[in-house]
Amino acid sequence: MTTKFIFVSGGVISGLGKGITTASIGLLLKSSGLKVSPVKCDMYLNIDAGTMNPLEHGEIFVTDDGTEADQDLGHYERFLDVSLNRENYITAGQIYQKVLEKERALEYDGRCVDAYYYIPPEIISRFEALGKQAEVVLIEFGGTVGEYQNIMFFEAARRMRIKYKENVLFVHVGYLPIPPSIGEMKTKPLQQSIYQLNELGIQPDIIICRSEKPIDSRRKEKIALAAALETDDIFSNPDVPSIYEVPLILEEQGLTKRILEKLNLKTKKKDLSSWKKMVKQTKEVKKEVKIAMVGKYYTSGGFSLEDSYISVVEAIKHAAWKNGVKPKIVWFDSERIEKEGIEGLEDVDGIVVPQGWGSRGVEGKIKAVRFARENKIPYLGLCFGMQMAVIEFARNVLGFKGANSTEVNPRTPYPVIHIMPEQKEYLEKHQYGGTIRLGAWPCRILKRSLLYKAYRDGLCEGDSFTVNERHRHRYEFNNKYLKQFEKEGMKISGVSPDGKLVETVEIPNHPFFVGTQFHPEYKSRPLSPHPLFLEFIKAATRKSS
Repeated sequence: MTTKFIFVSGGVISGLGKGITTASIGLLLKSSGLKVSPVKCDMYLNIDAGTMNPLEHGEIFVTDDGTEADQDLGHYERFLDVSLNRENYITAGQIYQKVLEKERALEYDGRCVDAYYYIPPEIISRFEALGKQAEVVLIEFGGTVGEYQNIMFFEAARRMRIKYKENVLFVHVGYLPIPPSIGEMKTKPLQQSIYQLNELGIQPDIIICRSEKPIDSRRKEKIALAAALETDDIFSNPDVPSIYEVPLILEEQGLTKRILEKLNLKTKKKDLSSWKKMVKQTKEVKKEVKIAMVGKYYTSGGFSLEDSYISVVEAIKHAAWKNGVKPKIVWFDSERIEKEGIEGLEDVDGIVVPQGWGSRGVEGKIKAVRFARENKIPYLGLCFGMQMAVIEFARNVLGFKGANSTEVNPRTPYPVIHIMPEQKEYLEKHQYGGTIRLGAWPCRILKRSLLYKAYRDGLCEGDSFTVNERHRHRYEFNNKYLKQFEKEGMKISGVSPDGKLVETVEIPNHPFFVGTQFHPEYKSRPLSPHPLFLEFIKAATRKSS
């Protein structure tokens, strides 16, 4: 069968939820029996997302092969229940770098290298490579139409329509605001973004309207007229309590059928039963469990940017719903805890300290860890959160005054967390991008541990107790102090196969106290929650009872 290409663009404002829309379309097509391969195109000159500030870009998602990507790849994986790789993430930087490498290697035979002639074909080649392994390639363009950064990507899409004709489909997602002073939904901004798309030589085939409320027939008619489409090509995507409802809302309006018709694909039997059951469960849960998230990457000025930890948030939701409870996530700024103390933490059922970098807010996180340990509140430390647990234990149980990570204090008298040997050279040479320990690495689970119980009931099969989890770190537990930690009650429950790297720590005489150097949140899915989050939420639920 000829490969089909679906482009998803956005208009009016960024942050519309194009990633959720793209993931939803992918799920709907997969449920129809089609093999789908999604790809996110970021318009930045960064080679990957690894060096981007989470406050500006949102969470950095890591794939099995170590690609540091936009958070939308996380949505794709969660909705499609697949593991993606570097082929599913493209940046403008990657494209320009490749073209320049070819120019240096005389692959253009000494011709003058012009962006208009050489950049779009390079982009197209990446899309076509994905088409060799899928029936439908689903391509999301970052940003909004009309920005100069994405011109070459839209030009590549225009050329693909010429080349592949009816095998290319354009989906445009636009925002319909409801100004409070007017109280009426306005279509003009979306119409203008459609005109901007037309100016690039692209005629949209389907319009998806993002808005606070469902759109009515009158507005559908206006948008259809502006886009030269039928009203059956206009779909409403209003705000909903859970992102996992979006595929069902679009399916109810006939989106799958319309896409299949336009791409001349045979309708296959759809199976969304498991997804519908999961969404139904999210609506039926009544009992609440309160989880504290202690971080530093979610406040910017007067705004809360919770996307910095979106995979953790979603993993908590998955596990809570599976346990029959509703999660209430309470955000704690670790810098505020440093100044004002742990007020409010006494009311929560569980505490999570997620990923982080640098020294800012560290002491607040350590205070939160100590409170969880001493007050028997279920605790889950993720990557940096594990390191904070090690430092707290060293200071307050082992009596190592001034214990720290060398990342935070290079002169600490007790470097219980130190840099991985091979990472030291990278830092000395200022080689930051793509050099940290990335991607899926094996972890050997030690018996008679909470970790063993969680994985035995979850991911592990038969007698295998080695799991692969995704990493993103430069620093690690200092084995020089290992025996002292174990003697005083901190158990090492997961290690690398060669036993040289500590992957997880836990405290046995505690309802739940686990720290992982890896990121279990990256592998959690709504239909298959991660076992560590399941055990954490179980413990939090017991506390709330």
